Amino acid sequence: MDKVLVEVFVPVLDRSFDMFLPLHLSICEVLTLLKKAISDLSDHCFVADDDTVLCRRDDGKILDINMSVYELNICNGSKLMLI
Repeated sequence: MDKVLVEVFVPVLDRSFDMFLPLHLSICEVLTLLKKAISDLSDHCFVADDDTVLCRRDDGKILDINMSVYELNICNGSKLMLI
């Protein structure tokens, strides 16, 4: 399988979104896609900036933008947070 299904929680919206992430993409690329998708899905209530980061929801650890989804062991059911 080349994609994983994750839950992305956005605290500013108090909403979660289920997203498929390609394993080969870097977190930098994923972040770009998520910012656009969540902005669109929230009718542009979510406005990302250069400080927006993706982290693990369970421990708050910020994900390294230079590593891929696969390298970070993100798998089906992983819970992430966009802040």
